[in-house]
Amino acid sequence: MHIARTLRNRLLAATLLGFVLTSSPAPAHAASKEIIELQTQVQQLLDMVQRLQSTLDGRFGVLQHLMEQAADNSNQLTATVSALQQKINSQSDATNGKMDAVSGQVQSLNDSVDELKSRIAKLNKSMQDMQAQLQNIQTPPPTAVPAGPAGVPSGEQSSPAASGPGATPAAGLPAPAQTPPLQETFQAGVRDYNAAHYGIAVGEFQDVLHYYPLDDLAGSAQFYLGEIAYRQENYADAITAYNAVLEGFPGSPKAAAAQLRKGLALLQLKKRPEGIRELRLLIQRHPQTPEASQARSKLGSMGIRVSSR
Repeated sequence: MHIARTLRNRLLAATLLGFVLTSSPAPAHAASKEIIELQTQVQQLLDMVQRLQSTLDGRFGVLQHLMEQAADNSNQLTATVSALQQKINSQSDATNGKMDAVSGQVQSLNDSVDELKSRIAKLNKSMQDMQAQLQNIQTPPPTAVPAGPAGVPSGEQSSPAASGPGATPAAGLPAPAQTPPLQETFQAGVRDYNAAHYGIAVGEFQDVLHYYPLDDLAGSAQFYLGEIAYRQENYADAITAYNAVLEGFPGSPKAAAAQLRKGLALLQLKKRPEGIRELRLLIQRHPQTPEASQARSKLGSMGIRVSSR
């Protein structure tokens, strides 16, 4: 473009020069010769300008064609990448769906096995109670104690007041163990847990598990033992306690909370895959619970997609 502008300026200058020459009072023959030469030069310049314009137009057309090809290639590449991304996303969703379905089936089987274990444990407990009753029935009465002087049993000679209405057990005999009341013991454990008296609370929850192992509150007591360990940052012991809830008390109202806390404890121990798996299983097993909502929020904060199914 700069060359064309230069040529045009030269052409204008030549035209002006020709006009000046034609208007000067030179001889007619000399002026005619100079005008002819000037016209020839002007024509040559015009031809050069036209050739230059044609060259520029051709090169501009080639450049425009190349730009259009580059734009088409870029659009095709973008479309290909988008299609590939959609395909990868669809395959990932399908794979996650299959994995979720398989995990759900496996977990359902585990739940059935846990329920069967619980029923077997209750049946064994009932059989043990029946055997204990049969043994009590079949046990013969104790033999008579030999009488001491004056017809008094030898074991009572040293305690004359033992035959009275306020008699106490003989010295050296242990008093029978007193079974703690279930509700009072459990509630006391909850109060001590809330007050951060963890040592006392542990003993009370363990009493519930020891004396009432088949009651529904036993599962809750086991869960609180896990919570105490979690608060004290003993995450391994907490996981053990939560597993006891999930395996021994699958129908407990604390089962969902136990699985949530187990997943969080695994994450605290830097066991990311295991923790994610527990949170996913919680969502599958108890999808409508507040614990499942917390699990979704936790996974979302970790950048992990959760299937909406």
